[in-house]
Amino acid sequence: MKPKYQKIVVPLHRDSEYNGIKIRNMRDFVFENKTKVYFGKEQMCHLHEEVARFGKRVLMVYGGGSIKRIGLYDKVMAELQKAGASVFELSGVEPNPRHTTVNKGAAICKQEGIDVLLAVGGGSTIDCTKAIAAAAKYEGDDVWDLITEKAVVSESLPIITVLTLSATGSEMDGGCVISNMETNEKLGYFGPDNYPDVSFLDPTNTFSVSPYQTACGSVDIMAHVFDVCYFTKRPTMDMLHRIQEEVLKTVVKYAPVALAKPDDYEARANLMWASSWALNNFLFEGFFQATVCHAMEHELSAFYDITHGHGLAILHPRWLTYVLDEETAPIIQRFGINVMGLDGSLPVMEGAKAAIKALETFYFETLGLKRRLSDLGIDDKNFAAMARKACGAEGILHGFTDLTPADVEKIFRMCL
Repeated sequence: MKPKYQKIVVPLHRDSEYNGIKIRNMRDFVFENKTKVYFGKEQMCHLHEEVARFGKRVLMVYGGGSIKRIGLYDKVMAELQKAGASVFELSGVEPNPRHTTVNKGAAICKQEGIDVLLAVGGGSTIDCTKAIAAAAKYEGDDVWDLITEKAVVSESLPIITVLTLSATGSEMDGGCVISNMETNEKLGYFGPDNYPDVSFLDPTNTFSVSPYQTACGSVDIMAHVFDVCYFTKRPTMDMLHRIQEEVLKTVVKYAPVALAKPDDYEARANLMWASSWALNNFLFEGFFQATVCHAMEHELSAFYDITHGHGLAILHPRWLTYVLDEETAPIIQRFGINVMGLDGSLPVMEGAKAAIKALETFYFETLGLKRRLSDLGIDDKNFAAMARKACGAEGILHGFTDLTPADVEKIFRMCL
């Protein structure tokens, strides 16, 4: 069965009647996640046996070379040698992976008859590898045809990941995001079977992650919960809403610890597992909404190539401020009480404003991220175009509160 995590093509809710009363229901759902996870610092010894299940010809995909500095490259190569594998490499994957890099990887797969892809890195590397897995089965030579739905494929190459950054959840989910810098587009792609088959999650591989990337990754984890399922006016399952809050609280608790003590295993382990569970489908089954802040941030990354988590941090408080009203205030206040530990006796609107302030403090003071787009060298010259692209062909960005291009442009300007 094809995993269910895909673009929305059905109504976000279904109404029914009970004794003449119209009821807004959660959607029925099927939960499936095929990824097998090896978690912990002694699990790499199983890599060779997992690789051998898929074949002998491996394309290893990685980024700028940090895996060599921390010794992970040598460990992975030793395991591949045990598997008797012929190893080909694609290095230099960008923080916002380019479609041109995906095309290079797909060409290697076709030329060398690759059996299995091995992504060693963070979310960008894994996203790039997912797109390669699909593009390798495409008769054409440009993955952008698949991403823009000009062409489709029915299968993908198997994928194994070795995670080095807690952020995107790509190690246990079915999507990827690829950038086309020629057209200033950053788009999601949900291939025929993009879930990794196996993922190795060793928290020690994140000990060397910089404070900046640790902070940005932590924001990204929270953003997945915020955007997809937490801030909503639609029906959800309370059990899942409570678990969403626990994932958010985990990040709030352990991100500062990881910043203060990068080799704290407990902190890194909690962030790593929170990353995986923030976006592996479980938290938002029976419910799905458009990812408003992600859509806006993808435009920032597409035009300015900034770090995704940092862009999200700048957007979140302004977005919440912009959509704050009598209808949205209760759930924003609930976040402040249940996640940020604020006083629950405050009036709803006052409590909601305090929650937004607490989130700002966490992002910009506790995590130390710069708070404005102008701090990143961004001005307003592209805002109108970015806002139109964020809202798509329909001209509406659906979510917590529906936004028009004019709304999105105003939020961008609030971020300056």
